Amino acid sequence: MSTDTLIADRIEITDLLTRFALLLDEQRWEDAGTVFTDDVTVHSPRGGELRGIDKVVGFMRQSDVEGQHAQHTTTDLLVDIDGDRAAVSANSLVYYYRDGQAPHFTGGLRLAGTVVRTPAGWRFREQRITPAWTREN
Repeated sequence: MSTDTLIADRIEITDLLTRFALLLDEQRWEDAGTVFTDDVTVHSPRGGELRGIDKVVGFMRQSDVEGQHAQHTTTDLLVDIDGDRAAVSANSLVYYYRDGQAPHFTGGLRLAGTVVRTPAGWRFREQRITPAWTREN
């Protein structure tokens, strides 16, 4: 694989993590197919093991809290590409707030997973979300 291809893949995978954070912040559940494969598996402490994009989207929809917003900040990205698959990991700081107010809840998460190259670009095939800490303000 050429250096140019590796760099392009890393940029696209980094963008995938950013698109995922924005999808969560903007609650654009109908766009889940732009970040997940149809057969995605997500492991999270709140949702358990969710298999398939429909189950993941259903969980995200039911987790909405009226009047509450989130801001996800993704940092410390690592990408290990192996052909059409890549292992990814990142830290995420999540701030939960209401319009015009400072965050009332903050959490630090570790995100790890597998992404795969699809005809539409890189997508999460598996994702594991592990809380590191939380703070109520």
